[in-house]
Amino acid sequence: MAIHPQQRDRIASGKGFIAALDQSGGSTPKALKLYGVDESAYSNEQEMFEQVHAMRTRIVTSPAFSGERVLGAILFERTMDDDFAGKNAVAYLWEDKGVVPFLKIDKGLADEADGVQKMKPIPGLADLLARAKARGVFGTKERSVIKANNAKGIAEVLDQQFELGQQVLAAGLVPIIEPEVDINSPDKQAIEVELKRGLLERLDRLDPATPVMLKLTLPSVDGYFQELVDHPAVLKVVALSGGYSRDDANAMLARNPGVIASFSRALTEGLSAQQDDAAYNQALDASIESIYRASIA
Repeated sequence: MAIHPQQRDRIASGKGFIAALDQSGGSTPKALKLYGVDESAYSNEQEMFEQVHAMRTRIVTSPAFSGERVLGAILFERTMDDDFAGKNAVAYLWEDKGVVPFLKIDKGLADEADGVQKMKPIPGLADLLARAKARGVFGTKERSVIKANNAKGIAEVLDQQFELGQQVLAAGLVPIIEPEVDINSPDKQAIEVELKRGLLERLDRLDPATPVMLKLTLPSVDGYFQELVDHPAVLKVVALSGGYSRDDANAMLARNPGVIASFSRALTEGLSAQQDDAAYNQALDASIESIYRASIA
C-alpha cells in the first residue's frame, strides 16, 4: 500500500508546521476551558465532543489556516469520521486546505512503571488503520511519556513505539513516534541522552524507503536532535510544546534547525469562543505566523 507521494513531499520538504488538533477525552475539558467554554456548557461526553468539534472547525475553516503555513493536522478519531464545512474532515483538510491529515491512534497512557507511561492497548487497531487509509489519512500519531532516566523504562517505551510503528507502516501509513519527555523531570537532559541513543539504535534497523516521523519534547541542549533530523529513516522531526508557553516553545524551536512545530495548546493560546470572527481570525493568524516563523528558522 503506497504512501501518498504528494503528501510525503509536502511533509519532507514543505515549509510550515503540523497543527495538533487531537485533544482526547482526558485533555478535552482543559482545552475547552482555556478556549472559554466552561464545563457548564455541556452535560455529557457527546455534548463535550460537539463543543470541541466546533472549536476545531473554527480553526480549520479560518482563512488563517491553510497549507501555506500549516503542513499537516493531527485529528482525533471521532473527527476523522466527522465533517468540516459539510465535507468529511480528512478530505476537507487535503482538498480544500492543502493540509496533510494525520490521525491520533493511541488510547491514552498506562499507569506509570519504571519511570515511564507506555501506551494502553489499542483494540481494533488493524480496522482503525484500514479505515484511516481508506479515508485518505497520511499518517498516525502515538504518544508515550518518559518521566525518569530509567534505561529499562525508556527501552520499553521505544520498543512499544517502534513495534506499533511497523504495524502502521504495514498499513500504508507513516507513524509519528512520540516518546514525550516530561519537561518538569529533574532528569530531563539525562533522559534525552538515553532517548537519542535508543532512537538511533532502532532507526538504524529501519528501511529508509519507509521512513517514520518523530515527535519529541524540545531538547535542553540546542540542536541536540540534529542526528535524528539527518537520519535517512526519518521523514521529519516535529516538536511538541509540552507545557511551555507559545513564546518559550517558539524561542526554543527556532534554535533547533530542521525541527518543526507540532503544537496543540500553544497553537490555540489566546483563542476564545467569545471572540468575533475578525478578532478570532487575527489572533489565530498571529499564532500561526509565530509558530511558522519558528519552524522555518
